[in-house]
Amino acid sequence: MQISHAEVTPVTMRLQKPIQLANLPPIDQVTAIFLRLELTSGQSAWGCTVAHQDLTGDEPDKVLSVCLDAAEIVPDLHPTNIEYSLDQLIPLVADAPSAMCAFDLAFHDLLGLASGMPLYRLLGGYRNSIQTSATIPSGSVEESVSLAAARAKSGFRMLKIKGGRDPDEDVHRVRGIHRAFPNHILRLDPDGGYSVQAAIDVARALEGKIEMLEQPTPADDLAGLCQVKEQSPVPILADQSVRGPESALEIAAQHVSDGMSVKLASCGGLRCAGQIDAIARAAKLATMVSCLVEPALLIAAGLSFALSSPNVHYADLDGYLELRDDPCLPDFQLQDGWLTASEVPGLGCSVNLS
Repeated sequence: MQISHAEVTPVTMRLQKPIQLANLPPIDQVTAIFLRLELTSGQSAWGCTVAHQDLTGDEPDKVLSVCLDAAEIVPDLHPTNIEYSLDQLIPLVADAPSAMCAFDLAFHDLLGLASGMPLYRLLGGYRNSIQTSATIPSGSVEESVSLAAARAKSGFRMLKIKGGRDPDEDVHRVRGIHRAFPNHILRLDPDGGYSVQAAIDVARALEGKIEMLEQPTPADDLAGLCQVKEQSPVPILADQSVRGPESALEIAAQHVSDGMSVKLASCGGLRCAGQIDAIARAAKLATMVSCLVEPALLIAAGLSFALSSPNVHYADLDGYLELRDDPCLPDFQLQDGWLTASEVPGLGCSVNLS
């Protein structure tokens, strides 16, 4: 097996509706950069990353430039020596770390093709399905309850409520959804928008109504996050604070949170996600595999990883449902809020860019 050609293609995708995150302008589109590795056998392996300044910290033009440079040396790399091949790319992606995700996924997809096995089995195969949350964006109480009803009608029994702009309003929104759907699992994600005291107050007000509070305080304030964790009656997860293995090790060593969230595009792919999960597992912290607003190819990769480890307690893999122009054709199944992997070799997702 040999790589004959690497092709990089940026695709700008519109969202079904603009989304509002705490302390950020509304997001109405994202750019995904797809990587296709063409093999001498005629097969293709696929990778992908998301380039968005507010979501990953990397400018789309920079990520595209880095991917094009890295693609030039890929045909000279060994197709199944993943550790060595990805190490050769590290100097090239230093200015746009999210670019590594596209190459990491493509090489893992290639390994699945070479072995004839689905990636989730190659990574560990702990399970073949997992329940995912569906996101409820920021909005009024009425809007939130209405969207929760739509998600429930689609079969979801686990809802992640976005907040962070007004703690009191967020409490009212969660309570409203809980009254309407008392048997649903609810999570609240303020995206780092609360002060320490506001986060503690919200956690206490919603005890018994939410499963977790995700990244309540700013990402760079680990001391504040630790204060919240020590006084919160509900589990606290670190999300944006987890930038890679180094930050994960710091979070684990300081017992800053009860768990950590992993996003493949943000951390650089499956290899880095595995390192973060190993740190969390050693520290007896739960792992959540989460996502950005991203195409189904990235969701397929996140799903493969989520299914591979017994330490993954939570999944939040609905980001592809927000997109209108996704060129991906996934083989995984979503039914009643559960994602089930396909048995197709590799990532189990094809891409139509024509």
